[in-house]
This record gives sequence, C-alpha cells and structure tokens, in this order.
Amino acid sequence: MSVLVLASLTWAVLATGFSGVALARLLRARPAASSAGTLPPVLLLRPVDAPTPRELENLAAPIDYAGPLEQVVVSPYRPRLAPGVRWLPSDPLTPNRKVGHLLYALEVLQTQGRVVLAVDADVAVTGALVEGLAAPVASGAAALSTAAPTPVDPGDGASRAMTGLLRYTHHSFRALDVMSAGAKAVCGKALGLSPSAMESLKELADHIGEDLELSKRLHARGLDVALSAAPAVVPVGAVGSWSTPLARFTRWMQVLSSHRPALYPTVPLLFTATPPLVLLAAVMGSPVLVGAVSLLVGVRTLLSLRLATLSTAVSPGAEARPTAVDRGLPHALTDWLLGEALLLAAFLCSLWQQGTVTWRGHTYALRPGGRMVRVWPELSGGPR
Repeated sequence: MSVLVLASLTWAVLATGFSGVALARLLRARPAASSAGTLPPVLLLRPVDAPTPRELENLAAPIDYAGPLEQVVVSPYRPRLAPGVRWLPSDPLTPNRKVGHLLYALEVLQTQGRVVLAVDADVAVTGALVEGLAAPVASGAAALSTAAPTPVDPGDGASRAMTGLLRYTHHSFRALDVMSAGAKAVCGKALGLSPSAMESLKELADHIGEDLELSKRLHARGLDVALSAAPAVVPVGAVGSWSTPLARFTRWMQVLSSHRPALYPTVPLLFTATPPLVLLAAVMGSPVLVGAVSLLVGVRTLLSLRLATLSTAVSPGAEARPTAVDRGLPHALTDWLLGEALLLAAFLCSLWQQGTVTWRGHTYALRPGGRMVRVWPELSGGPR
C-alpha cells in the first residue's frame, strides 16, 4: 500500500468517524416542546439597508405570535410595511452597519420588560420562530438564542448548493450545535438578546462575524447559548451566478480564520472531505480506499437525511410556509455533495485572501476576533 493510499485511507477514516459521531448525536436529538406558559412580550428588530423585493415581502408578512409583539424595521430607507409595523430611520457610520442599526435601536427604543430579537430581513419570520428565540432568553435559560438558517425553494444550481450546504451538511447549524466544543456556533440571521448580550454587542460595531464573537464572549463569562426549535426559514429562489454564494462563503471562511483559527484547517479535513476523497479513490483505484470512501459517502448521506428529517419535524409550526421545508427532503440525497463542493471552493479561495476582507464595497484588514480596520487606497495603487 503506497503512502498516498495510506494517507487517503486515514483521512477517510477520520472524516467517517467525525460524521458518525455527528449522526449519532443528531439521532438522539428531539424537537423541543413548545412552552406552555405565558408568551413574553417581544421587541422584534429587523435591520436592513436596501431591501430586495423578497425582503420587502418578508417584512410585510403577518406574524402569528400570540403574545405581545412590536416589530420595528431599522433602515435608512422606509419600505412599504404591514399595518402595525414601525419604521425607525437609521444610517450608522460603523463598519458593521447591521450592528450599528441594532445599537441605535436599542438606545432609542424601550426594551425594559421585553425580549429583544434581531432577525434579518431575508428571514420569513413566524410565530414559532419568535417563540423559539424568545422563550430561552425570557426564562433565563440562555443569554443568547439563535436559529438554524434554513434556505427553502432553491431555483437554480447555485442556490441548491447553498441550500445543501446550510441544510444537509456538517455546516448546518443543527449539526454545528451538537458538535460545538466551547463557544456555540451562532448564526446572526436570527438572535434573541438578553441584557448581557446587548451590553456585549456594544463593543462589536467594528467587527465582522459579530455573532461568533458575541458567542465567544458570553461563553467566557459562563453564559449559555440556546438553539431555537423553529428554524429561520430563508426563501432563496434563483441566485443566478455561482459567484454570489461563493463570495458569501469565502467571506465566512475568512471570518472563521479570524475568530477561530484552530478550527479553520478542519474545513477541508472534516467538513468538505468527500469531494477530494472521491476523486482520490477514482484516480488511485485502490479497492480498500474505494471501500472506505464508499462508507464515508453512505454515512454522509445518512447524516443529510437525518438533518432533513429534523427540519421537517419543526416545519409545521412555520405556518407562513407550511410545506416549504418539507419539499427539501428529496434533495437531501444529492445536494449535500453540492454543498460540500461549494464550501471547499470557498475555503480554497479564502487561502488567497487571508488578512483582508471586502465587505459592502470596502476593504478591511482583519484583526483577531474579526475586528475590521479600513484599508485606504494608496497613491501607489494599493489595496482598493
């Protein structure tokens, strides 16, 4: 057995073991029961700069939350809103404009006695999501709550790859949640903020990946993060170009490298091992390696099916789109591989873009913890 075959076989065994542990933990996971007590009052903040037609549709949709709810759109642009939805004009100068919007809203709005939620405009908010985010914060069980982003209704190959990555691979926040060691994986698309989290957020206006840094800082203080039973459903449709999801996840890899440098090498080693190992097995033709890679593919497929089942289990509460999550189940058999390939491509792109990130038209140097420092153009034609 050659050294290359032995190394590939070792890699396949490690990746299979990693997937097997994640699958075993997810098989034990059960959807959390809805709270039977009084629903807490909620202040729902929706920060957005230039909403797309799909986001405007999300912002105008009614929310079937039975408790007291005030929804406030925080934006420099006043969109057409549903009755009862408030607009708060905001045009922050902070590098992270989303955090800037939130900090301004928290400064001028009454938060006392209410659970504060921050949910991106591309999320189709439901009563189940509001309850799932608010309950652990209101009860004191967690200082921060988050929801698994669940893309639905992909319209082309690029959106299917993005959907496959976020729903059917180890990069699903349901899988990340059961495999997290130390600070929990957090997605900033949908957050429930305790007073401790809001206080920590004040220091993150110049950070990218503020969700990861917020989780890290709360964990250092012994505070918990909870994952909502209800998903953050994100209708995606067709994204058109593959460059859109590739740029998004390349930036995510750069953020990961800045926030969690020890985890960065695990992306090709454990999270995206299948495409290169399938290629190595096909090229080298070793029967032992082919068998090991086939086992990896089998375990990865079972993992994707389990993640799809967990998404389906919580979809009935998402009454705004009751069948959208269910329709993704058949795609779980194939789209997880598209998702792994997308993340691997993003990782490789990030290797050539270490140290800086381009975000919202500006280039920033990345410091530890995701702190951004603006890189100004130089007369010599430096970074732009």
